[in-house]
Amino acid sequence: MKFKATTLHMMICVAFMIMTNVTTAFAQKYRVAACDWMMLKRQKLGEFQLAKTIGADGIEMDMGPLGKRPQFDNKLRDRHFQQLFRHTADSLGIEVPSVAMSGFFAQSLITRDNWRDLVADCLKTMDVMGAKVAFLPLGGTGREWQTMTGEPYNTLVARLHEAGEMARREGKTIALRTGMDARHTKRMLADVDSKGVKAYFNLQDAVDQGLDPSTELRILGRRRIAQIHASLTDSVTLDRDTRIDMPAVKRTLDRMGWSGWLVVERSRDVSRVRDVKYNFSTNVAYLKRLFQEKRDNK
Repeated sequence: MKFKATTLHMMICVAFMIMTNVTTAFAQKYRVAACDWMMLKRQKLGEFQLAKTIGADGIEMDMGPLGKRPQFDNKLRDRHFQQLFRHTADSLGIEVPSVAMSGFFAQSLITRDNWRDLVADCLKTMDVMGAKVAFLPLGGTGREWQTMTGEPYNTLVARLHEAGEMARREGKTIALRTGMDARHTKRMLADVDSKGVKAYFNLQDAVDQGLDPSTELRILGRRRIAQIHASLTDSVTLDRDTRIDMPAVKRTLDRMGWSGWLVVERSRDVSRVRDVKYNFSTNVAYLKRLFQEKRDNK
């Protein structure tokens, strides 16, 4: 009788653990983070407490300014800051899903001779914080390559392939913001031909170009999307923005079987643009209500 009672107790415990894991898996399908540089906390220790305050699950950490410097102004090369940042993030339960090379919004990957060193620095920083995705915007690389022919494009594709292979060998991904529509981005990824390079889908780019985000997501496909910047050009917060049907985006991602991090970059209320806590907490709360609550959003 005692054996049966013990066995029953064990079965109940196992069942509880399974139910807990299922619930956790459901809640974890979509996670919500915010960009540290857009919250004026670029590589500042306070970014983790701010992420906690606004209700985010994680933070997209920037590599630091680049400009004309030979390398990123990156604190996390220093062992002291490595330990301090990692300990603080862990103690607050804040993850770092991705590290951004935002310096390439202004600098060109085509003309930078030391681009390999910059990518390697980012990959090492990702190791420190446990990140798996590197955000690489191509805004500073100009527009000539967007013809997808000629020397600038060929040079860019070759460099991205090499960067992707650097990342792939370490189990990481370089996620590109191309600024192009999904069809052209899809073609570019095929030309780059590296499993270590994917798209960092940006809702803002689709909406600003008059494209339907759901259609663009379907064109790209689940396997080509590393992460999503889930915000728009500053106007109002996401919950009040009529330029996009966010429930439709959620349905599309559900049907695609995509899961991962939704990262808030902008969508600030222009009447309160400097109110970081208000804007980011509002957007994070909206995304978590929509994407994480146990309800039928269909």
